[in-house]
Amino acid sequence: MKRIFLKMTPPHRFKYVAHGMLLVVLTIVTLSCGNDDEQATEMTETTTETETTTETETETTTEIPQEIKDLIYFRGDENAPIVLINVQEGSDIALGTDQVNFITENFNTTDILTVNVHQAQTLNPNILGGNDITLDEAVTINTESIEILDQVIRYFKDDGRTVYVLGISFGAFMTQELIATKGIGIADNYLIMAGRLDINDLMWQALAEGRFGFFENGVTPVIDPEPSTDVVERNIARIAAGLGMNRYTQLLSPIDDLSKVTYVYGTTDDAVGSLTSEEVQFLESKNVNIITGNGNHDETITNFLVQAFDEAFGIE
Repeated sequence: MKRIFLKMTPPHRFKYVAHGMLLVVLTIVTLSCGNDDEQATEMTETTTETETTTETETETTTEIPQEIKDLIYFRGDENAPIVLINVQEGSDIALGTDQVNFITENFNTTDILTVNVHQAQTLNPNILGGNDITLDEAVTINTESIEILDQVIRYFKDDGRTVYVLGISFGAFMTQELIATKGIGIADNYLIMAGRLDINDLMWQALAEGRFGFFENGVTPVIDPEPSTDVVERNIARIAAGLGMNRYTQLLSPIDDLSKVTYVYGTTDDAVGSLTSEEVQFLESKNVNIITGNGNHDETITNFLVQAFDEAFGIE
């Protein structure tokens, strides 16, 4: 059964373009003056000490603190004015690096820091091993993941940065939960791809039982009759169910305007299903920028990624 909703591998979807790393070396040239004038020498030393102190203080105040670094994988200038936050695609047990690497190697990310954020189960993979978790426990794990994401976003916003949030597949559901619980104003713009607002009950209920499935022609759920034989996979399915069970047309309804959001969906998405007419009407009523076309889960992401980055973030 297809499990793209739970975990996707960017190398399978994208052809990577290899780029060499450009190392910029800053050279500080110290000019020495003669010591004929002792007072001039003392003034030069004092000025140099002051500049050094100022530079050190600036570096200290702009460097990302270790407590935030422990929650992320990132590439780019730590002091960049724009931060692109990726919400990890699959409810996996390890923090991914592929998507951040792909973005930095295939888009113009000058002056952009690109970040992938830990989730509760990537920080502590042991919570998914050993025993089956309950749906309530899965909901708690997702809540912890949202708090981690919120902490990272708020750090950069409080530091005066522009923050964009990218959520694809499982990351789309996490991003919707973020907006529903923390508000649309927590970030500057959002790109949600290959997600669902109100996924079919049959699908999330099957995931809650550790069973997987897919959508035939993007419409009809086809469910595996038996749960996965692997406890970690069953628990990963329950984490997905813990978000899929939510009705985001209801949870996001109190927000009058969602124009900060660009939403991309495929009409034949085999992993999460296509949006229903009710879901589309909801997005339209909230002024969401909608991009759609024929395509399954992978094709939707591949075919519309460049357009979506441009429209949502102005990144080419």
